[in-house]
Amino acid sequence: MTSEQQHFHQFRDFLEKSCGIVLGDNKQYLVASRLNRLMEQQGINHLGELVQRIQSQPRGGLKESVIDAMTTNETLWFRDGYPFEVLKNRLIPDFIKSNPGQRLRIWSAACSSGQEPYSLSMAIDEFERSDPGQLRSGASIVATDLSGGILTAARNAEYDSLSIGRGLAQDRLVRYFDQSSPGKWRVKAPIRSRVEFRALNLLESYAILGKFDIVFCRNVLIYFSAERKKDILRRIHATLKPGGYLMLGASEALNGLPELYQMVQCNPGIVYQAK
Repeated sequence: MTSEQQHFHQFRDFLEKSCGIVLGDNKQYLVASRLNRLMEQQGINHLGELVQRIQSQPRGGLKESVIDAMTTNETLWFRDGYPFEVLKNRLIPDFIKSNPGQRLRIWSAACSSGQEPYSLSMAIDEFERSDPGQLRSGASIVATDLSGGILTAARNAEYDSLSIGRGLAQDRLVRYFDQSSPGKWRVKAPIRSRVEFRALNLLESYAILGKFDIVFCRNVLIYFSAERKKDILRRIHATLKPGGYLMLGASEALNGLPELYQMVQCNPGIVYQAK
């Protein structure tokens, strides 16, 4: 094994222990592309030195900066489309029938820069416009992410034209955003007010979050080992109220855990209902 490979393995172990993300042997280019600038700024020559620096300064900001760089992904508005239609046409009506007069609580796990929770808030607004008075006690969304830096940007709710162009229809841009400056738009206050952002590592306890009617945990479990994925799914189940729903990403499936979840076909798409 070359010294470069040894340094990569050191970094890979550090990342998995810190946030559960598993890197394959073919991910050295990805790591380099995300960390080269940071390492140059810090005067760090290789990944092994980076890990040593983090371990010697555990309370410094370097660890958070590295995790931010490795976990922050580009995301889309209304990603994949159908989950938000399922929310409006199936999950919210089911919730209203089963929980008349109660407030709907949704968790957006690994929310990144905020597009998913704000898309959920817009979808709730669209439901309320089409069925006024049905969701009498309203709804709230808890959005969590590991990255403190990305949560600050998500709370600010301001997006440039490149971000806006990723999946946002023109009618939604007009209805739900204010132009804050040339080339920048900010989510309107009523949509923002439904969303509360919190820092959370999915490897840690979820008890502080309380109970939810619906959990969106999309396009994040693919980064974990099979064992960690099962552990996360068990602990998500513990946050769901009986009969609550879990929505995974389009490329993700819940293999196993039949004692906890049952698959529900929605045409299109699949959701998992907590037993």
